[in-house]
Amino acid sequence: MGKRKPLVIASSAIIAVASLILAFAPTWVGAIAGAMVLGIGFGAYLAVDFALITQVLPKALDRGRDLGVINIANSLPQVLAPGIAFVFVDYLGGYVSLYVAAAVIGLLGAVFVVKIKSVD
Repeated sequence: MGKRKPLVIASSAIIAVASLILAFAPTWVGAIAGAMVLGIGFGAYLAVDFALITQVLPKALDRGRDLGVINIANSLPQVLAPGIAFVFVDYLGGYVSLYVAAAVIGLLGAVFVVKIKSVD
């Protein structure tokens, strides 16, 4: 297709839908459906987002270093997420609020991708 931003936006929206399924269908079937939708959205997001990232890096010679920094930035949320999730689950309404927050954050990711001007 040659266009990456629309695919990143669509996959972010799919991830948000998966989060809402998990929030509002707290059953076995809901969990399976949410996991399937999340797998599709997250798989598409990872594939296209990394392609988009490499397009916006400033210098081709520094891409290896820059991708290493991006890898660290991708790992950092995995360290911080349990503490943040604890606050949502214990103090802000339980798992429903956690999954709704995840949906909002996923959609914010799509909004920030729209702001990238140097690629389609």
